[in-house]
Amino acid sequence: MTDVARHWISGEWIEISDTGVTRDVYSGQDYCSYSIGDGSLAVKAIDSARTAFDRSNWAHSPRMRAQSLFELADAIQARREEIARHIAAENGKVLAHCMHETNAAISEARYYAGLARAIFGRVTEVDEGKQSIFAHEAVGVASIIIPWNAPSTLLLRSLGPALAAGCTVVMKGAHQTSSVNQIYAECLASCPSLPAGVVNVVHGDLDVAQSMCTHVDVDVISFTGSSATGKAIMAGAASTLKRLSLELGGKAPAIVFADADMDTAVREITNGLIPHCGQMCTAIARILVADDAWDRFIPRLIDAAKAVTVGDPLDKDIRMGPLFDPASAERYNANAASAAQTGETLLAGSIQTGHPLANVVTPALYHVNDTSHRLVQDELFAPIGMVQRFTSEEEAVVSANATRYGLAASVHTSDHSRARRVARALKSGTVWINCHNRLFAEAETGGYRESGMGRLHGLEGLSDFMETKHIYAEFGRLPTG
Repeated sequence: MTDVARHWISGEWIEISDTGVTRDVYSGQDYCSYSIGDGSLAVKAIDSARTAFDRSNWAHSPRMRAQSLFELADAIQARREEIARHIAAENGKVLAHCMHETNAAISEARYYAGLARAIFGRVTEVDEGKQSIFAHEAVGVASIIIPWNAPSTLLLRSLGPALAAGCTVVMKGAHQTSSVNQIYAECLASCPSLPAGVVNVVHGDLDVAQSMCTHVDVDVISFTGSSATGKAIMAGAASTLKRLSLELGGKAPAIVFADADMDTAVREITNGLIPHCGQMCTAIARILVADDAWDRFIPRLIDAAKAVTVGDPLDKDIRMGPLFDPASAERYNANAASAAQTGETLLAGSIQTGHPLANVVTPALYHVNDTSHRLVQDELFAPIGMVQRFTSEEEAVVSANATRYGLAASVHTSDHSRARRVARALKSGTVWINCHNRLFAEAETGGYRESGMGRLHGLEGLSDFMETKHIYAEFGRLPTG
């Protein structure tokens, strides 16, 4: 990797004098310098992508697109351990999870490489001698904006389908993970089959993002982040009616029935509460427990959460790394104090001493009955579980559906019919049964309500980057045919 994360536009590296510095989330030390782009540089990248889409054969060459994605997967594979360590340093996720995330990115690239050569339309004879052809074509230029909490997976699950569909791309990773963004730019630059200008990488912040979301030559925006930012992007894109693919916030409930396998439920819910210190949109935030399961489940969950080791994400014995920054730790403290005052403390959370930035915290559990309370309604982005009781399936579903989010949920029961019944009633884009947070390239994810629009991963992941064209002809009919 170079000393400074640079922009990559039209196949050329661009370094400008204005720079910023990322930091190691755990130690607080400076980590990576990056060139700070502005709106004019973003426009240059958009112009490059538009030229590549309009004047090259990229959108018409599925075999070239497949080969480019296979080359990208190989390039990531060769640097996966390096990528994982940079993720752990710049966002604080434990190293094992960073490796899993990077392996998932490789899987995404290979999955969409295969789909690039399997995009089919359909043909129908609507009447005698009259034929309609329905062809799938790339939308055009895609802006891809990626947050800091999963810079590998969240990039490839948008970039993979965009390239497979035939779009050209301008991508902006979070400036906080610039070393990771630079490695991915280098991986793209190393792909011999990828034409110049098909993918362009710009580092920066608000100015760059605004240009990427409002420029007339951008046809589709793929964004992962908060619901508030998603709404702002939607408003900015309205004047040019851009297509939107938005995966936004979550408040994932886990529902525990009395007939659940308690060993499995405790393990899955503990693991679902702590990934990336709760800073994951599908992480468990609410735990709904049947009255007749409470006394058997809650003490075991408390013990399991207490046993979670916290600290340096590069320490292989640590299960949960730090929150992203001291400000996040302060919010965690304030929310924990509010929960203790509002409801019953099941497991008090705390900021741990002896760590450089005072951003290492422990899992926390609070029994809060008021579903309308801010702590139950809002995304806290921390390992704080709001626990509630229920007496019936219907009550559990009503409570689970009581927020404006609908990204993910899980149901824990040994009754398969009940699991399917409850899953069908939940307003959630993904429902796991007797497990949580199983994500992979083949399975679509996305949100209901304020958790977003569109789907990523899977076959439907292509849809946000494609248009359907109807071609009609009247050519008559031979008497013998």
